[in-house]
Amino acid sequence: MNSDDNNSHEEKDIEYAPEAGEGSAIDKKGKNVNNTDSEIVAEEETGAEVLKKLRQRLALCVKEKQDYLDKWQRSAAEFQNARKRDATDNERFRKYAAESLIAELLPVLESFNAAFGNKEEWEKVDKHWRTGVEYIASQLKGVLEANGLKELNPLGEKFDPALHEAAEFVPATNESENHKIIAVIHKGYAFYDRVLRAPKVRVGEFKG
Repeated sequence: MNSDDNNSHEEKDIEYAPEAGEGSAIDKKGKNVNNTDSEIVAEEETGAEVLKKLRQRLALCVKEKQDYLDKWQRSAAEFQNARKRDATDNERFRKYAAESLIAELLPVLESFNAAFGNKEEWEKVDKHWRTGVEYIASQLKGVLEANGLKELNPLGEKFDPALHEAAEFVPATNESENHKIIAVIHKGYAFYDRVLRAPKVRVGEFKG
């Protein structure tokens, strides 16, 4: 077979068809050899749809990530607040745990104070024995104060019925002494911010 026959055979397989579009060729079965513009457009549209879906999925992932982050931050904040409340409650419990014991020891302290208050009789006691008792009383008072006990001596303060017990009201000659505590009959005691025993006082009353 010569070269002319080969060329003739190849020309039978592929023919150029102007109606298929410029630069296009079809075989004898009617199929395009090259991609047409419509196929390229179809591929571009498919790519755009894929990109749109990817963007939608990305936006959803970002939203879910933010939701999880917000929940985690709220949980972390609630946990920290719970720890702070527990620490506050524990400190408060520790602080006021000795309140009942101190309240029971108050009469002992007051007995010492009553003995020391009668100076004439106290001076008649043996000096060495007296010194020892005074030292014990001082130790007791120091321990109680170290654990929250405070002595209340409101002389000169404004009378407050929520904090003070009025033993009597006495006439005051000066208006500045009106409803002022002019004498403390018995000192009071507080445990931190709680009044254990209100001081018993005399209150001035100015009537003009």
